[in-house]
Amino acid sequence: MMRPGKCRTRRWSWIGALIAMVLVAEAWAPAISAAQTAQPIRIGLGMALTGGLAANGKPALMSMQIWAEDVNKKGGLLGRKVELVYYDDQTKPATVPGIYTKLLDVDKVDFVVSGYGTNLIAPAMPIVMERGLVFMGLFGLANNEKFKYHGYFQIMPAGPNPAVDWSQGFFEIAAKQTPKPTTVALVGADAEYPHNALAGAREQVKRFGLKIVYDSTYPPATVDYTPIARAIKATNPDIVFVASYPPDSVGMVLAAHEVGLTPKLFGGGMVGLQFAAFMTKLGPKLNGLVNYDFWVPEPTLKFPGIEEFLRKYQAKAKEAGVDPLGHYLPPWAYAYVQVLGQAIEATKSLDQKKVMEHIRTNTFDTIVGKVQFGPNGEWATSRVLQIQFQNVTGTDIEQFMKPGKRVVLYPAQWKSGALIYPYAKAKP
Repeated sequence: MMRPGKCRTRRWSWIGALIAMVLVAEAWAPAISAAQTAQPIRIGLGMALTGGLAANGKPALMSMQIWAEDVNKKGGLLGRKVELVYYDDQTKPATVPGIYTKLLDVDKVDFVVSGYGTNLIAPAMPIVMERGLVFMGLFGLANNEKFKYHGYFQIMPAGPNPAVDWSQGFFEIAAKQTPKPTTVALVGADAEYPHNALAGAREQVKRFGLKIVYDSTYPPATVDYTPIARAIKATNPDIVFVASYPPDSVGMVLAAHEVGLTPKLFGGGMVGLQFAAFMTKLGPKLNGLVNYDFWVPEPTLKFPGIEEFLRKYQAKAKEAGVDPLGHYLPPWAYAYVQVLGQAIEATKSLDQKKVMEHIRTNTFDTIVGKVQFGPNGEWATSRVLQIQFQNVTGTDIEQFMKPGKRVVLYPAQWKSGALIYPYAKAKP
């Protein structure tokens, strides 16, 4: 039979153990609760999900969502999940100020990044500048030339002098050819991007001692480009440099074929010829065109992570019915939030100034290669590719997933093939 004293001792022992367990649980409870209830890091943006740039805006947003999924699978940023908060800017600059004001004042996002394109970035700049925010830009040409804002960082590899660097490769290629071209026609839409690109092209014309025989813009609403192509043909230029938006680019290529426009070099700044829908529409009519690009499936451009990203993107794109290639904008949409995420992790902070300074002073490893920004927020060194369409046959999309159809001519570091010159020699 157990003695009463020993029974009381054991009972107090159990009570002590229970109290200790309660105290430990209470001590851990705040940490567990904080981990469970920590608010996500919210990144806000407007994106063209309808309107003229939606064909690019939708794939861009999908790419950013892939980045967020990748980050969250690894535990998020600073131990917190990442959440994207976005609204459709409808490809209308007038909607942008309202969207960013709502993101900051109502949604209380931690960071904002830009939507797609020069014209949609510009209206957000005054808002982010007034509030001293980090602002990652997605494919804006020379947006910071006027503002000179120290918190702006643009992922498109246009270089430190974007308007001029944009066309440098095109004119450098021309200058190396025999017979050397001497005359040039410049044409583009009457809108912000073409104005910037054409201004830069004029600087290149001066640099290489060329003679301008045609220099004109056309209304953005133009639908018939045949008169423009005929007017250019009448001047018989050696080079035709075109700065155009997607519908214009297609229209200019078709019009050039219709009127028999065959300069020695043709292309330069034509937005849209990088898109799967337009490549399959134009097919062999693309052959011989030399145009800017940022990433193509050539062996010289296999950066770490790019192929894994494209596998994920292409699987989702098929289901969503968007650009099935994802070569043009998607890798860069992933990369610009990749840079922001790396800066947040490196500084262990959501402080705008700390993150801003880190981005300004460091190099980032991304799926589009190493990224380093110059003082104006553009790439410290230009990496605008000049590619030539070669040996395109038919209109099947599969051919554009392989090397050899968009050969890299410039810069020399990334060159993957030789120019077919003059332009007519490469045409079907």
